[in-house]
Amino acid sequence: MIVAHITTDNRDAWRQYEATEPVFGTAPAALFSGLADRSDIELHLLSCTQKPLRSPDKLNDRVWFHSIHVPKIGWLRSGYAGCIMALRRRLSRILPDIVHGQGTERECAMGAVFSGFPNVVTIHGNMVRVRQFYKARIGSYHGITAMLETLALRRAMGVFCNSSYTENTVKGRAKRVWRVPNALQREFFTDLPCKNANKIPVLVNVGVIDPLKRQVELVELFHRLHAAGCQFEIRFAGRLGCNVAYNNRFKKLIAESLGWAVHCGDLETRQLRDWLDQADAMVHVSAEESFGLAVAEGLSRNLKMFTFGVGGTIDITADTDDTILLQPEDWSGLEAAISSWIESGATSTRNSAAQMRNRYHPDVIARRHIEIYQSVLGRSGNGFC
Repeated sequence: MIVAHITTDNRDAWRQYEATEPVFGTAPAALFSGLADRSDIELHLLSCTQKPLRSPDKLNDRVWFHSIHVPKIGWLRSGYAGCIMALRRRLSRILPDIVHGQGTERECAMGAVFSGFPNVVTIHGNMVRVRQFYKARIGSYHGITAMLETLALRRAMGVFCNSSYTENTVKGRAKRVWRVPNALQREFFTDLPCKNANKIPVLVNVGVIDPLKRQVELVELFHRLHAAGCQFEIRFAGRLGCNVAYNNRFKKLIAESLGWAVHCGDLETRQLRDWLDQADAMVHVSAEESFGLAVAEGLSRNLKMFTFGVGGTIDITADTDDTILLQPEDWSGLEAAISSWIESGATSTRNSAAQMRNRYHPDVIARRHIEIYQSVLGRSGNGFC
């Protein structure tokens, strides 16, 4: 089976034009590692970029990479028409059995559904809900992207939903849906340490610094806990987002902590894994979450988890012993739960890693993808355009 995935190359988004190896999103990269290990498929990864990038033609024996330069006029302002045409030309040479669009945030879903081949789409971020959170205007990036998302979902042969929340969001806009969670990177399932709790509890938060992820509100909560006499460290990992005012407020609060709150910046996968292993607990307070990859990563390293029941976090934390799941926006409940945990000795059972492996290992998720591809192709027939 020849499978083509249209995915983003973050070298383009992050303006890292000097790099010579593609950089994929965390969840797609984990899936690709699972698919790459299978002998029954030939995998092609396609990414559009706004500048020409030097890239390898193959990533391993069964994985080809296609970096496609598309001038700026062919992107969002044209409904990704330039990307769609460039992708169609390349796919006509590959002749895949199925095309999979990874996400509706950019050109991937539109490229898949207008590819001319049987196609499916994965939802990574629910852009309609994100638009509502930001109260975005119709002509803004979030406004246009939300409209294109609905168009792509209606045209796709089926949609992969990474949580029950995403499935409910997509229903009514898609012909068929499958609930398939995101995969975690393999590194999160290796070298699991046996460790005791830190003398001073260490809590962590992972995510882009952004109003959606609400790190400012979280640091303010920890300022209140510190003023009440709680002893702890809170560490943040993630790059700064696009909201300058929010970034400045976050940095000011970190500086005012005088050391008990630290921003560690963006971390590579193995660095992040080892960084998590130094902690006792994770706090995740996103306002909108299609899946909640950071939550699954934290539980895969046996961290105590404090989180709001938002989106996919409900699915991820189901039946886990080390989770305090609170109602969305229950900031006072979160503050009380963390305070109580610290005062009681900051203990945890540390037994969630096995559950995460069974649910989110790349081989498990890749196997489910192949089953769905076979189902789609068995029903598809000919004449897709």
